Amino acid sequence: MQPAVVWDPALLGYDLGGDHPFNPVRLQLTISLATELGILDGVPLLVPAPAGDDELLRIHAPDYLEAVRQAPMAGWDVGHGLGTADNPVFSDMHDSSALVVGSTLLAARKIAEGQVRRAVNIAGGLHHAMRDHAAGFCVYNDCAVAISWLLDHGFDRIAYVDTDVHHGDGVQAAFYDDPRVLTVSLHQHPFTLWPGTGYSGEAGAGAGEGTAVNIPLPPHTRDPGWLRAFHAIVPSLLAEFRPQLLVTQCGVDSHEEDPLADLSLSVDGHRTIYSTLRELADRYADGKWLAVGGGGYQLIRVVPRSWTHLLAMALDRDVKPETPIPPGWTDLVRKAAPNAELPTKMTDGAETAYRPWGDGEDDPVDIAIRDTRRAVFPLHGLDPDDPRD
Repeated sequence: MQPAVVWDPALLGYDLGGDHPFNPVRLQLTISLATELGILDGVPLLVPAPAGDDELLRIHAPDYLEAVRQAPMAGWDVGHGLGTADNPVFSDMHDSSALVVGSTLLAARKIAEGQVRRAVNIAGGLHHAMRDHAAGFCVYNDCAVAISWLLDHGFDRIAYVDTDVHHGDGVQAAFYDDPRVLTVSLHQHPFTLWPGTGYSGEAGAGAGEGTAVNIPLPPHTRDPGWLRAFHAIVPSLLAEFRPQLLVTQCGVDSHEEDPLADLSLSVDGHRTIYSTLRELADRYADGKWLAVGGGGYQLIRVVPRSWTHLLAMALDRDVKPETPIPPGWTDLVRKAAPNAELPTKMTDGAETAYRPWGDGEDDPVDIAIRDTRRAVFPLHGLDPDDPRD
């Protein structure tokens, strides 16, 4: 079963306008780079339709949907988080936002129907949108809507892993008391970055206690530290939770060149993350993996390369790091941005090897590791202080 890739140029319509950092050109440049490298050769790109109100209402309030519809005609006092610097109103906002949700739903449907085991939608990942308001460049929460739909279509244990630099707060909020959904977020520490949530102690509520997992990392964490934290926590929880499906939000604003945050990962680190997620999906979720995009605001040097690696990993067409950037893509970018500094290879030349937690050393990320393990592991019958767990 060939993995599914959802894409249509109409997804570029989710455009917050002007100099807003959430520029859809990053999607176009990713698809162009993947095409130039031959990754998409012979892969039929699935064209989505907008999600209907019945699906959006799984997560969002009726009055919020109406506010989004009316916002382009309503003037400045829109409310619901709309019309702000982060979430400016734009024409066709409802339809464009519903199309993003529809694209992730299409990917989810292909997996649920048994047509594929893996599906990718780089236009998705709008993980900050809340039930009744927009937040963090996100109008509707495609991740949460898709997970809700999957819970009604054959799945009762879903693991959501969020690797964006910002806390996956909207998805966590949607399933904070739901024991069927394990939400895991690795992000820059909330003391130092918006939205100011995602502390280790946020671990779920009620029947869902223990199913919210947060790993807040110190600014300037590099690839080895990030991977040390990931491997100290995530595989053990997946092994215990036994998900039937792995959903991953693959924001790349964790890169050291990203202008909006302060982690220090590389394209090589992102490639390693995707390879690890693929392997964990194979090991713990019968190979079922739904991957979406997310943040990422270094539009030329970072996002296209990192998400091209994501597409390649999902399609089992892995791109070697030393692969040169195709001249056709370079020419395309130079025509639009003649003064931009362009990458020459699919690598940053970064070191990604990490030391496993429990080696007796005291890495700067170990505070987060210990705090998160102690907050969550006992709720899953695991020993937080035993590196074998």
